[in-house]
Amino acid sequence: MAVDYTVIVVYLAGMLAMGWWGMRRARSKSEFLVAGRRLGPAMYSGTMAAIVLGGASTIGGVGLGYRYGLSGAWMVFTIGLGLLALSVFFSARIARLKVYTVSEMLDLRYGGRAGVISGVVMWAYTLMLAVTSTIAYATIFDVLFDMNRTLAIVLGGSIVVAYSTLGGMWSITLTDMVQFVVKTIGVLLLLLPIAVVKAGGFGEMRAKLPTTYFDPLGIGGETIFTYVLIYTFGMLIGQDIWQRVFTARSDTTARWGGTVAGTYCLAYALAGAVIGTAAKVLYPNLANADDAFATIVKDELPVGVRGLVLAAALAAVMSTSSGALIACATVANNDIWSRLRGRTSSGDHDEVRGNRAFILVMGVAVIGTAIALNNVVEALTVAYNLLVGGLLVPILGGLLWKRGTAQGALASVTVGGLAVIGLMAGYGILANEPVYYGLLASLVVYVAVSLATPATDTAVLEAWRDRLAGRGEVLEPVPAPR
Repeated sequence: MAVDYTVIVVYLAGMLAMGWWGMRRARSKSEFLVAGRRLGPAMYSGTMAAIVLGGASTIGGVGLGYRYGLSGAWMVFTIGLGLLALSVFFSARIARLKVYTVSEMLDLRYGGRAGVISGVVMWAYTLMLAVTSTIAYATIFDVLFDMNRTLAIVLGGSIVVAYSTLGGMWSITLTDMVQFVVKTIGVLLLLLPIAVVKAGGFGEMRAKLPTTYFDPLGIGGETIFTYVLIYTFGMLIGQDIWQRVFTARSDTTARWGGTVAGTYCLAYALAGAVIGTAAKVLYPNLANADDAFATIVKDELPVGVRGLVLAAALAAVMSTSSGALIACATVANNDIWSRLRGRTSSGDHDEVRGNRAFILVMGVAVIGTAIALNNVVEALTVAYNLLVGGLLVPILGGLLWKRGTAQGALASVTVGGLAVIGLMAGYGILANEPVYYGLLASLVVYVAVSLATPATDTAVLEAWRDRLAGRGEVLEPVPAPR
């Protein structure tokens, strides 16, 4: 394992080095939070694919393939569909807004009264998303070093917190680009063909497994519908995803770069399901389907290649973790703390320092929460249920329906969020009903309250249309003299 260990250590050291390099570029709020809004198509596509394809998509995607066969691709497939929908229909308008958070968009659209409540819901989502990614370090480092769970979480989480705190979005962008390349080589170009060959090829896989493993709808229609509701729509409104859209150099970059990333996700989804199906042939009696990825990597890959593929898994986890962390800190600082204080910072340099401090604080909170929790699936379900149930309707309503009002948006966020929490308590966290009924309640309240209250002020709507069209943009502030 010495060669494998060397590959992993070099990879981790490289992540920290890029964090240090990114720190030298992140000298303004725009540079620190959205990489100066300067990413071109290649870097934008790679980093967008990196953030949406995390540990759940890699380790969990292979696990679903082990349990259900090719239809196990649906979870990651719906993530790709969501990214495609965002890129084709909404990304250009979102990029033109020139904001930093989803709550700022809601304030622009509804007249400045939706920020704190929507910020709390988005903060809870991004926090839980970062926690789920951080928990996944325990699985990977256990395979690598037979490491204690708590120590693994602290080690992996500390590296992500370090490079994210140093350089903000620039560091995360640079590390995500490397992580995208490592994932592509490790999972698509190495693990996928090796797994299929070790399993005897597709003919042998068909002969040894039930026909349901090759049924594209074998996972069940209700499950697929739930995936679409949670992940496809979740991609449309998550702060972690929007913050990447804000990094695009232009409308065209956001639209076409995101389309490329979404298409890549579809291929990644199928690859994970095929790897999991091959693992079922090789190891038919695993106690936990999510162990399929680590088992096939540990037992079937040659020295060196094994280290690279495990680095790919680590890259998948780190990219999602860092993206969720900076999103969580951005929302906590800009949408909650700054509004509660009722004042803004005195200069752009102060804002960089403040956001850097919030990443550090949120990072410590994420690591502590990850140590306390055990169930990744439950934490991820809570995150997406809150996001979709609380924020989907007011966000899409604001983009698509001009009659929506601030009162309707606030009522929708509040009722939808509380309904999801109450229904999860009643039905169970993993039940489908909370997100179904919570989303329905959010929609009904949004429409009813909007129609029952005065329409949004004409001046607010006019300013909103100007921003959507790329007019009346807010210029980035010049850093204050030191």
